[in-house]
Amino acid sequence: MGNSKKLSLAIAGLILGASLVACDDGRGGAESAAKQLAAAVSALDVGSVAFDGKDSGVAKQQVQDVFKALDPDKPTVESGELTLNGDKATVPLNYTWKIAAGEWKYTTYAEFKKSGDKWLTAWNPASLVPELADNEILSKGTQSPQRADILGAGDAKLVTYRPVVNVGIDKLLLGSADAAASATKLAELVGVDPAAYAQQVAASGAEAFVGAITLREEGRAVTDQQITAIPGARAIPESQPLAPSRAFARAVLGTVGEATAEQIEASAGVLGAGDITGIGGLQQQYDAQLRGSDAVVIRAQRADLTREQIQAAGTDPRRVVFETAPTPGTPLKTTLDPTLQSLAESTLAGVGPASAIVALRPSTGAVLAAASGPGSNGYNTAMLGQYAPGSIFKMVDSLAMFRNGLTPDSKVQCTPTLNVDGRTFKNSEGYPESSLGSVTLRDAFAHSCNTAFISQRDNVSQAQLEAAAGAVGVAVEAPSLGAAAFLGSVPGEAEGTEHAASMIGQGKVLLSPLAAAIMAGSVAKGSLVSPQLVLNPDAGTAAGATPGEPTADAASPSSTVTPEAPSQPSGQPITAAEAAALSEMMRAVVTSGHAGFLANVPGAPVGAKTGTAEFGKENPPKTHAWIVAVHGDLAVAVFVEDGGLGATTSGPLLKQFLTAAG
Repeated sequence: MGNSKKLSLAIAGLILGASLVACDDGRGGAESAAKQLAAAVSALDVGSVAFDGKDSGVAKQQVQDVFKALDPDKPTVESGELTLNGDKATVPLNYTWKIAAGEWKYTTYAEFKKSGDKWLTAWNPASLVPELADNEILSKGTQSPQRADILGAGDAKLVTYRPVVNVGIDKLLLGSADAAASATKLAELVGVDPAAYAQQVAASGAEAFVGAITLREEGRAVTDQQITAIPGARAIPESQPLAPSRAFARAVLGTVGEATAEQIEASAGVLGAGDITGIGGLQQQYDAQLRGSDAVVIRAQRADLTREQIQAAGTDPRRVVFETAPTPGTPLKTTLDPTLQSLAESTLAGVGPASAIVALRPSTGAVLAAASGPGSNGYNTAMLGQYAPGSIFKMVDSLAMFRNGLTPDSKVQCTPTLNVDGRTFKNSEGYPESSLGSVTLRDAFAHSCNTAFISQRDNVSQAQLEAAAGAVGVAVEAPSLGAAAFLGSVPGEAEGTEHAASMIGQGKVLLSPLAAAIMAGSVAKGSLVSPQLVLNPDAGTAAGATPGEPTADAASPSSTVTPEAPSQPSGQPITAAEAAALSEMMRAVVTSGHAGFLANVPGAPVGAKTGTAEFGKENPPKTHAWIVAVHGDLAVAVFVEDGGLGATTSGPLLKQFLTAAG
C-alpha cells in the first residue's frame, strides 16, 4: 500500500472518530470530558480543556497560581461516577496528594454543560480544592522537627544541639549609623572578610538581619559587649546540632547546614532553598533518618494577602485545608569513642601532610576512632584514602606463605638487592647486615627484608595474595560498616615486576588506614574482623548517598588511584593458628626488630608492623609512612602520606597514642 493511501485512511479514521464523539450527546461524551479534565488537573495544565465562559489560557494560569506553593508536587486526580441531567452533568473528582510523609485526599465536584456537539467544563475553583473561591490560592508552611543526635560508644552524644550565637548587623537597629562602617568593624571583630561582608549588608533589604558568623557559646572570645558596641550589631542566641569541637571527627560525621543547589536538585523535591540538611559524611548519608519529616500546613488564602496583613490581623485570615504533624528524626548510633577520637586527633595535630589514625576493637569490630589530620584538609583520609601500604602488607604475604607450608622458623634468603626482569629491588636504608643471608621468616619480617619476601614470588601467586588479603578483611566489601569506606584493592593477576612489587605492598596494591587496622585486628582476634561504625543503619532511609558509598563531595586526593570494586570475602578466613603465628612475628618486630620503641608501652605486649611505600616520580621518591599495631583488644593503624620511614615517622605517633590510651 502506498504512503498516500495509508495517510488517506488515517485521516479518514480520525474524521470518523471525531464524528462519533461529536454525535455522542449522552453519557459517553460527558465522561470523556470528565476524564480529560481529571488528566489535565493531574498535570496542573488545563490549557487543552474547553471551558464554558472561561478562556483556557486564563484558566491554565489560574490553576498554576492556585497550586504554585505546592510545586513540584502534583496530584493524582481520578473522575468518579457521572450524574447526567439532560444537557448538564456532575462528576466527582478524587484527589490524592503526597505531601511530605502524609497523604492529602479529598473529593470535589466538576460540572459540565453540553454546547452543541461538545461538553464544556464549567469553571469553578471549588473543583480544585473544596470551597476555594475565585480569588484564592494555596500557601504552604513547614516546620522542621529538632534534628536527631549522632551518638557514640555508650550512647555518648557526639552531635547534639549546642548553644550558639548568630552575629550580624540588624539594619533596623542602625539608626543614623553608616551601614558600611558598622559591617566593616563587625567583620574585623569576628574575623570574616570585611569587604565582602560590607557588600552583603549593603545589598540586603532595609529591615534585614545580615549574619556575619555563627559562634559557639562555649569558649567564645568575642563578647556581647564588644558586639553591641558596634551600631546595629547583634548576637542572637540559638542552638545548632554540633560536635564537641569544630574539628571532632568532621570528615566522618559531616556537618549540618543549608542545602546546596546540587542537593536540592538531587532530592526530587524533598529539599528546598533554605532547608537545613546534612552536608558530607554520616550527616548526609543518613540525612532522612536524622532529619525526620517536617510538619506541613496547607492553607487557602486571598491571592493578594500580604505577610504584614497576616501579622497585623487578630485572627489568622487564612483557613487550614490540610496539615501533618512532624515526625522526629531517629538518633544515629555509632561506635566512635569520644575519648579515643579526641586523642587520635590531638596526636595528629602537629602533622603537616595528610595523615590518619584508625583504632578498632578486634573482638567486636567496633571502629573506636577514625581521625584524619589537619593536612588532610577535611578529606576522610582515615576511611577513604587509597595508598600503597608498603611493608605492612607483608602480613598478607606471610599468611599466604603459611598456607604454602612455611612457618615463622622457615629459612628465606635476604640479599642486599634482587633483580626481577631488569628492575632492581633493595632493602630500606640502614638495613642491618646481621640480618642478611639465610634468615628465618620471623627475622625477615621483624627487620622487613624486602628481598626475602620478593624471593618467594614464585611460591606465592598473585591470586594467593588476593585470597590472603581477603582472609584478613582487606580488599573486600564491608556491609556491616554502615558508612562510606575504601577497604583496599589487591589485583588477582600480576606478573613479573608487578607481582614482585605486590610482595612488598607496592604496584597496584592499595589500602586505606581503616583497612590496615582491620588487617591487624583480624590477627589480634584470631578470625576475620567485620568492621562496624554505624549500629542502626536501617533505622531510616539514607538520603544523598547509599550506605557504603562515598558522597559526591568526597573527592579523592590526586595521589590516589581508583581501583576495581572490592569483592565479597571468598575462600578461607584467617584461622586461629595462622593468626597466632602472625602475632608471634608481629611481636618480634617489637622485641628484635625496628619497632623496639614500643617495648615499654604499658599494658599488654604490643605487636606491630612498619611500612614505607614509595610514590611519585621524584628522585629520591617520596614515601608513605605506615605502622600497624595490636595492643590487647585494640588494633591501630597510623599513616602519614609524605612521611619518610614508617618506624621513625608514624612509630612515635603510635607510641604516643597507645601510651595515652592506656
